Amino acid sequence: MNTHDQVRELCRRWAAAEQLEDVVALDKMSTPDFEVVGPAGFVLDKSAWLDRFRTGALHIRSVTWQDEIGVRAYGTAALAIGRYVQDGEYQGNPANGRFRSTHFAILRDGAWLLAGLHLSTSVGP
Repeated sequence: MNTHDQVRELCRRWAAAEQLEDVVALDKMSTPDFEVVGPAGFVLDKSAWLDRFRTGALHIRSVTWQDEIGVRAYGTAALAIGRYVQDGEYQGNPANGRFRSTHFAILRDGAWLLAGLHLSTSVGP
């Protein structure tokens, strides 16, 4: 499997782990200093991102990482840009959305890990 396919697979597995609310898998697939920029501009470190699942504040019914996925590799770093579609609930409120997503991955000890994720609200087709 080439780098582009490996990074796409990492992103697919990440979406699947989020749908399962699998904190252990998400932890293993991300770097210790992983950070997320959410669609409203908030920034969460790894612990805060995972705590949404640990505490039960966030429930995901479905999430897909889909179409238009482009990967650009730069040696031991790569960017993957695609669409992220989520159906869920955060603290009892709808947490649904269509996002343009940028995943930043790094190669560490032979495995691709997510170091960062940026979600922007997507309103187009």
